[in-house]
Amino acid sequence: MTPLAITRRDLLQAALVGCASLSLPSARADGWPTRSIRFVVPFAPGGSSEIVARSTAVELGKSLGQTVYVENKPGGAGNIAMADVAHADDQHTIILGHIGTLAVNPFIFDRLPYDPNKDFKPITLLAKVPSLYVVHPDLPVKNLKDFVALARSKPGKLNYGSAGNGSAGHLAMEYLKLVTGIDIQHVPYKGTGPNLVDLVAGRTQATSAGTPPLMPHVKSGKLRVIAVGTPKRLASMPDVATVAEQGYPGFETSQWYGLNAPAKTPPAIIKRLADEAAKAAKTPALLQRFAAEDAEAVGSTPQDYAAFIAHAQKRWKDVIEKANVKAD
Repeated sequence: MTPLAITRRDLLQAALVGCASLSLPSARADGWPTRSIRFVVPFAPGGSSEIVARSTAVELGKSLGQTVYVENKPGGAGNIAMADVAHADDQHTIILGHIGTLAVNPFIFDRLPYDPNKDFKPITLLAKVPSLYVVHPDLPVKNLKDFVALARSKPGKLNYGSAGNGSAGHLAMEYLKLVTGIDIQHVPYKGTGPNLVDLVAGRTQATSAGTPPLMPHVKSGKLRVIAVGTPKRLASMPDVATVAEQGYPGFETSQWYGLNAPAKTPPAIIKRLADEAAKAAKTPALLQRFAAEDAEAVGSTPQDYAAFIAHAQKRWKDVIEKANVKAD
């Protein structure tokens, strides 16, 4: 074979390889999604996660041209769902990222069936939901300062409930205990519902949770808000001061939710999802739904969401270690 023949053959092969490498990623991005998208929520139905997930799913479905269906997969503090999605390779499965599964569980469990940083790709921060600090109305306190004073006068005598060990509410209360120096006892429940049942009945005295499950009880007078965990006051309750305003500068805690995908998901799909989620966060329907719950729609870039997760992990690792929080 002549040198000229070899050159032509090599050039032809190189051209074919080059065309394939250029066309495949584009085809996967342009043709996706090819079927319905499974949106896994690692919690039982109800509460903030349900509102954020279903509102987002509706808007994403419209822009992507495929149904985005929500699948609740509770259990194991979210670990069961995270492990399931971590190994999904169908490119049509995403999961609701959460402060618990991404920033808390890695530090309260000795072993996890997933790695939050290696097994998942961040897509976008969807929303922040304010944390409220509430008490039973029979407790003789009107604000956080009163509550701290009462707790200090009765060390170890007051009880607060949470949705369970390692839940967002558990961490929010332990964070408050650290900065205020109060001694109150934790009573873990299996979910927000049972926690609120006992608080409304007066069997516990306080809790922290997102606005959606608490507001009906607040409006009916069955619970009293003594502080909000956000940096600024909420428009829906302008008379309630933040924790920071009541003597603890820099204090901030809120529940947050994002979109994550298995690490095997191609970058083109991640970008498509991030772009469409950012658009969804600005739709009037979603903004109106979130505003009704005092939730803030975000719609960040994957890079910004990754940085947000890293910051949250650093903060909550410190709180968990100092408070000696352990999983069940």
